[in-house]
Amino acid sequence: MHTLKERLDVAVSIAHEAGELIRQARADQSFSQRLKAGDELVTDVDVAVDQLIRERLNTYFPDEALLSEELSPAHALNADVSKLWVVDPIDGTVNFAQGLRHVAVSIGWMEEGIAKVGVVYAPFLDETFSAAEGQGAYCNQQAIQASKVTRLAETLVGTGFPYQKEARQKLLARLNEVLAHCRDVRRNGAAALDLCDVACGRLGAYYESVSPWDFVAGWVIAREAGASVGHLGTVPEGVPADLYPNELLVTAPGVYEAMHRLLLDADHA
Repeated sequence: MHTLKERLDVAVSIAHEAGELIRQARADQSFSQRLKAGDELVTDVDVAVDQLIRERLNTYFPDEALLSEELSPAHALNADVSKLWVVDPIDGTVNFAQGLRHVAVSIGWMEEGIAKVGVVYAPFLDETFSAAEGQGAYCNQQAIQASKVTRLAETLVGTGFPYQKEARQKLLARLNEVLAHCRDVRRNGAAALDLCDVACGRLGAYYESVSPWDFVAGWVIAREAGASVGHLGTVPEGVPADLYPNELLVTAPGVYEAMHRLLLDADHA
């Protein structure tokens, strides 16, 4: 049996190795780009990093399931969650391809449907966020904590938008309400890092619908940092809440209820 600390240490080591591959690929400009599903960018670096992480995890944990964006996305909500690694090799692929800095390797681990270990490594920001259940959350080994903000007017909010442009229209009402009642909005293009920004108090709130590999690691980190984590909608029966990626809401604890109400009221305005 591996302890959570052992799992966390292995995940940090793997994330750093993956991050070095990402840094080198950008420095060399040695990657190709294509669209998958017609509108989502993927590079051959995404696939190479995914394969690297899979190989390393199989070495340490050969009998445990793995859900990753590039190699097993079709099994997202039907995965074996008894012991499951959830991996995004490059969160922020568009940022990576465009030379922007908000790029991350995201590695999370779940046991019996509960997310218990999370590592998010941002190679171009030189930040490693990490957390294990009951052991707190850290950035570069320094303890972090969610914001103590209690008023929406003082809350800086992170969000994102789907690749499908037609799906963005229905989100504009929520965006308008957030802009009207909160401090401002940030859209950094990497959900894992948005969650970590809530965890360390840079953002007071984050909402978005994503994919499981985008959020599981950051969800653990935010929760361990004292943030409130939940969903705007109902989680389907039989799906672990810690794996369900639709309508996430992660905030400083002092504004969760107000933020939840603001976003849902916007849908009926």
